[in-house]
Parts: sequence; structure tokens; C-alpha cells
Amino acid sequence: MKRLFLTITGIVLTMMVAVADEISFVASAPNAVVVGQQFKLSYKVNRGNAKEPRIPTIEGFSILSGPNRSSESSFQMINGKTTSTQSLTYTYILKADKEGTFTLPAATVKVEGENITSNSVNIKVLPQDKQTQSTRNSNNADNVTSAEINSNELFMTATLNKTKVYEQQAVLLTYKVYSTVNLTSLNGKMPDLKGFHVQEIELPQQKEWQLEHYKDRNYRALTWRQYLLFPQQTGEIEIPSVAFEGIVAQQVRRAAADPFDLFFNGGSQYVEVKKILNTPKLKLNVQNLPSGKPEGFSGGVGEFNLNSSISTTELKANEAVTLKLTISGVGNMKLIKTPEVNFPADFEIYDPKVNNNFNVKTNGLSGNKIIEYLAIPRHGGVYTIPPIKFSYFDVKTQEYKTLETESYTINVAKGKDSGNTVSTSYVSKEDLKLLGQDIRFIKRGDTRLKKQGDYLFGSMSYWLWYIIPLIGFIGYIIMYRKKMTENANITKLRTKKANKVAVKRLKNAKKLLAEKKSNEFYDEILKTLWGYVGDKLSISVSQLSKDNIAARLAERGVEDTLIKEFETVLGESEFARYAPGNPGETMDKIYSMAIEVISNLENSIKR
Repeated sequence: MKRLFLTITGIVLTMMVAVADEISFVASAPNAVVVGQQFKLSYKVNRGNAKEPRIPTIEGFSILSGPNRSSESSFQMINGKTTSTQSLTYTYILKADKEGTFTLPAATVKVEGENITSNSVNIKVLPQDKQTQSTRNSNNADNVTSAEINSNELFMTATLNKTKVYEQQAVLLTYKVYSTVNLTSLNGKMPDLKGFHVQEIELPQQKEWQLEHYKDRNYRALTWRQYLLFPQQTGEIEIPSVAFEGIVAQQVRRAAADPFDLFFNGGSQYVEVKKILNTPKLKLNVQNLPSGKPEGFSGGVGEFNLNSSISTTELKANEAVTLKLTISGVGNMKLIKTPEVNFPADFEIYDPKVNNNFNVKTNGLSGNKIIEYLAIPRHGGVYTIPPIKFSYFDVKTQEYKTLETESYTINVAKGKDSGNTVSTSYVSKEDLKLLGQDIRFIKRGDTRLKKQGDYLFGSMSYWLWYIIPLIGFIGYIIMYRKKMTENANITKLRTKKANKVAVKRLKNAKKLLAEKKSNEFYDEILKTLWGYVGDKLSISVSQLSKDNIAARLAERGVEDTLIKEFETVLGESEFARYAPGNPGETMDKIYSMAIEVISNLENSIKR
């Protein structure tokens, strides 16, 4: 037994492999703090034998304590290979002494005889609130008692990075949240922005609050949504106000708390308070592009570059040549026209292939538009493709610019069966042009002869011209009536399939639960809950709300306790999805609650 133990121990020790990753030394600190606030400055090195770091003089801050050392070790086995890692973290407690933007210089640490330098850290120090601490405490106490949120504690702003632009010039629309309370969820729909081509800027799903000084007060700020607008008309365009519904977890003062409310609220000292946040209306002045547009203006507004290349300049007749045109830059890339290429008349031309590679940035669509023109010369000779012109309006210089490619000379040798013939597959007899000599169109290939005296009238083809459309029309009428019947029963069909759709979504949620994808899991659970009651009760998406659902469930004979249970599952799902912290801790609980409440509703709803 002892020999077996020693053997196994030896095998495990042999399998252990020291991780030979590159040494890293990373400094981290908050992006913003307030004057007088204490915060942590941490240095982490991924080696367990590192010496104590040496930090330079830090201006604008006082070092209260440090370095405080902590270590972390991990051990894992993947595909039979064992790895172990160890890291050290040195933490300093700093206090911000004055307002401004500061850069904490890089520190150095000695690891395995080598000096490693960390990154520098930028910190913005904000001024303290203008109002006194006693006033803030008084306001907070009042809010706790009344469970009301005033407009100074939670509000949203809508801003444009420009108020006067040219037609087609990109404008950034930003919706931002400012809060001093515990905002747990925020919902709202964007209005129909008429007169704009709209591109939404993708923001992280897990949004992070940032400290920001706004109107003499410090708030936790969050960029909620951003849109890139390309105005399609001139004049003054109004961006309407948007209403968002915020849910705040408000603490209830113990002395003022109702014991019955606490009992039915699970003993929690928090209540959900709704707050409607209205953004201000915005106006944008859109000017016409200046006069004097160049011939062949592409409609591009921004800053662009033009490059071209050709696949070959030496080929044989009836072989293909590809001319590639690349338009790159920043602007209304998606809306610019494809430039025309004046190929020689003897070339068979195909529709260009366009490949768009765009990224939505705050200053416009950036990337490139790659256009490939395919052409086939049908005769030998020397041909010239003239320069390609691309005209656009430069928003920086506020003038029109024309970019031009180089010209290309193509040598086409005679190909097989191309010396004494004229290819007609790419041009009709009406469009045929004289190509160097006065050779007219010659019809080639098999010729079909028709017996004299044969006429279309009375023949089988004649009658088929009438019978086939008649059969098609009758079939269309039958299909139309069938479709109308199905549409009449769409509500019944939607109600019937509600449970089946919910089960399918729950299976997908279970898969996301196993993969530990918390954000996608909660999104799927919320879609399941909202979708099930919407289908089961035949409620349109625009009318889906907690109050409306509760009323409709009561009409269908569902008990109040079950309705309350559904609202609880929905509320906890939304809270876990959008609340700060680790949303994965309650995933199993939420999944079980969702299955149970949907099963109970399926049994309770009276048909």
C-alpha cells in the first residue's frame, strides 16, 4: 500500500509543469475619486518569488499605508497536463489631496534577477459636492422615509456632439444616466428618428458606473445608449424626448417600516420604487452641402482614401481580369455610391462585387468598402482602363475633394477561337458597336427551321398561354383563402403554443446555465417569462407590463398568490441581470423558480 502511494505521488509530481508565461506586473486603481477620498492602488505580479516593488514619488496623493502583501495560488489539470500558478499583490492605501487629472508613474519590481516595469495609471480627482454633508444626510433621510426619488438623485441626459452639421455628416447621440441611488433596472424604447439613417453603437452588456462631477455634485454616471445619426434632410430636425422607467431599490427606515409589508416582502428592508426619467428634446440644424458638386459626386461625407489594384495586365482573350477598388476612411461609408469604371467597349462587364467592412465609431462608420469589377476582353489588343474618380465632401476642410486612381494598360493576346470571330454572348444586336472594322453581327450556332404554314393560333402553345395563367390564378385564390383562415385563428394558435415555446426557451436557458453565461441566461429567462404570458394571454408586446399582466391573470381566474409569485420571479430576474456584482450566484434559484411558476400558471389559467 505504501509503495502504491509513493508511485502515485511520483506520477503526480512528474505531471506538474511550471507555467512559463511571460512575467507581468500590472498596476490598477479607480478611474476617478473625490478629493479627500481614500482608495486602493494595487500592483500584481504573476510570480511568487517577486521582491517588494519600488514605487516613485506620487504627486497629489498621500500614502496612508502599504505595501500590504497578499498571495494567490491555483492548480489545474487540462487534458492530462497539470499547471500551477502563483501571484503576489501589493496594495497601498492612498488619499486624494487636490483636484485634477494625475498620472501615477510606473513602478518596478525585481523578479528572478530581472527588473520589470508596470504600467502607469491615470486618475481623475473630482471636487467635493458643493452642498454640505448635513444637507445630504437630511435629504437621504427624507428619501428613505418617503420612498420617493427626486430629480436631483436620478435623471437622464440626451446630448449631441454637434448642433450644426451638413447633410449626411455623422452626429453622435448619447443617453446617459446620473444616479446617487441604487438603480437596479432601466427600460425604455427609442423613438422613431425620422429624417436620419441610424446606426447604434455597440456598448458592453455589463455596463460599469463611473464617478463624474456634474453641476456641482458627484454622481455615478453610466452611458446607457449611443447612436450614430446621418441626417437625410436639411433644416431643423427635432429629436423627441424619451421616457425611461427606472426601478430603484430603496431602503426603508426600520422605525417607519410596516411589519406587514416586511413580512410579505420576505423581511427585506428594501422596496422597489419606480421613477420615470424623461430626456430633454434636442434640435439639430442640418445645412445643405455647398454648391459646386463635382461631376459624379459619390454622396460621401467624411474623410476617405482611394486605392486600386488589378489582378493582371497580361492575359489572353476570353480570360477574366479583376480590378479591385478600396475606399477607406470615416464617414457615411454605407451610403456612398459605387464608382463607375469605363472599361473598353470590347470588354464583357459583370456587376461589381461589394464587400463592406465597417465599424460603428463615435465619429462615424470607419473601415473600408472593397469593390471588385470583373471584366473579360473578347479580342486581342492593347487596351487602357482610364483612371477612376471618387468625389466626396471633406468635413474638416469643408470643401469637395476628388481622388483618382492610376490608369491601367492591358495587353490581351489572341485566345483560342478568338482570332477570326466576334463573341456575342455579352452584347445584344441592338447594342453591337463597330470594333475597329466594319464587321457586322453574325448569327452562329444551331438554327431551328420552321415549316411554312405553321401558325401559333390554334396550336397547343396557344391554348397553354391561357390555361396555365388560369390554373395559377385559381391556385392563388385557394392559397389566399387558406391563409386568411389561418390568420383568423392566429390568437388561438399563439395561446396553444405558449407552453411549448416556453419549454424550448427554458431548455436554452439551461444550456446557458451550464455554460455559466450569466448575462445571456438572464436575458433568456426574461424572454421566457414575458413571452409566455404574452402568448398565453394574447397580449401584444406594446401592452406588456406588470400591471397589465396582473389584471389579465386575475381575469383568467389565477390566484393572487400565484400572480405575486410570478411578479417576484420577474423582479428577481431583472434585479440579478442588471444589479452590480456577480449575477451568476442566483442562476440555479431563478431557473427553478421560473419552471415552477410557468407550470403553476399553465395549470391555473382558465381557458
